[in-house]
Amino acid sequence: MRLRGLRVAALGLAVACVLAACTSNRGSSQNPTKNLEVVSWWTSGSEQQALTVLFDTYRATHPEVTVTNGAVAGGGGSNAQVVLAQRLLSGDPPDVWQTFPAGSLRAYVGQGQVADVSDLYHQGGLATAIPKVIRDGLTVDGHQYGVPTSAHRGNMLFYNTTLLAKAGVAVPAAGYSPSTFLDDLTKLDKAGVTPLCLGAKDPFTTTALFENTLLSVVGANGWRQITADRFDWNSASVDEALRRFGRILDYADPHAAALSWDAATKKLSKGGCAFETLNDSAFGELVDAGAVDGKTFGEVPYPGTDGTYVAVVDTFVRARQSENARNASDFLAVLASPDTQLAFSKAKGSVPIRTDIDVSSLTPYQRSAAKSLRSDIVLWSIVHGEAMGPQFQQGFYDAVATYVRSRDAKAFRTTLTDAMRRQAPPK
Repeated sequence: MRLRGLRVAALGLAVACVLAACTSNRGSSQNPTKNLEVVSWWTSGSEQQALTVLFDTYRATHPEVTVTNGAVAGGGGSNAQVVLAQRLLSGDPPDVWQTFPAGSLRAYVGQGQVADVSDLYHQGGLATAIPKVIRDGLTVDGHQYGVPTSAHRGNMLFYNTTLLAKAGVAVPAAGYSPSTFLDDLTKLDKAGVTPLCLGAKDPFTTTALFENTLLSVVGANGWRQITADRFDWNSASVDEALRRFGRILDYADPHAAALSWDAATKKLSKGGCAFETLNDSAFGELVDAGAVDGKTFGEVPYPGTDGTYVAVVDTFVRARQSENARNASDFLAVLASPDTQLAFSKAKGSVPIRTDIDVSSLTPYQRSAAKSLRSDIVLWSIVHGEAMGPQFQQGFYDAVATYVRSRDAKAFRTTLTDAMRRQAPPK
């Protein structure tokens, strides 16, 4: 399967932008204007519905402003990051754009690309309503630079109930183990069912499969060592994670390379394959496709990752230099409101970031995900550029792609360590 693709190219351009210390030449203004441009990567069915919630809510109180939807198709922001990098290099940033907290956000802050929006955190109790680990990921040197829309849980496994029954596979429950998962993939294959859906046209999907497999081996403590840059990539645990990953890949849909993440999810809903691991954007997409949770599909934490919540937190930032700064700030204020976060989550399949929101109107799965976000161990995703910086993220993608092609653990390590060496500051 081809993994390098657009995602890695996008990261390369974004890193180049940061290293070049690109700056905007547009003037900042708080004077009223009638325009607002928002760039995201939300183009699938459920994503478009959720984005419409944001735009409609903003337009309801700002009817005089023309909102330009600059959404760029490409799962995980692959193509959008290319567009953003090019525009930042040319000094023509959009007013508002989508990114992720922690590593990705810090890269923009470090080069002065995004505005301090701390004032929004002192309105409506936002500062105290966000879990500390999430708030810390949005904070640089005591200031906040982005507003989250909601949270997705990255370490999830979805399944088609009809296909499991056809193969005599028991419906997974809490504590579903990695060994049982592999046994079930084998049973499905022998029953003539495609065991694993995979939208490998979007490189983040295969890398997310490895991310979850790695977490199932190293656990939360190992994950903390990774994010602290103290992890031993030559350890036996990495060998085990790669071995499991390779075995799981052997059961992947043979048509995976031609499928985007949402196409693979729709294939699961229609009974074209039995399992899919993805963040719970897949939940929103399954519901949008007409699937019924608890009847035609179900979900459990990825085998071996119970008790952890891999946070994928879609966040919007405002350009530091923008002609439409007031409109951009007003748009971010809309994102922060409890009513907006709840309505957005209903469309997206995510959960509100704010802990002061009553989630009883959400689906049973979303309520369980909200409980996990508030009570389980929250970890940042490497795949989505949160746990580590852009250089490591790109190296991680490259290393996974190398392993998929070679099935060689040494080649994986060499690719990753080369990337880590390139990102290390000169002595």
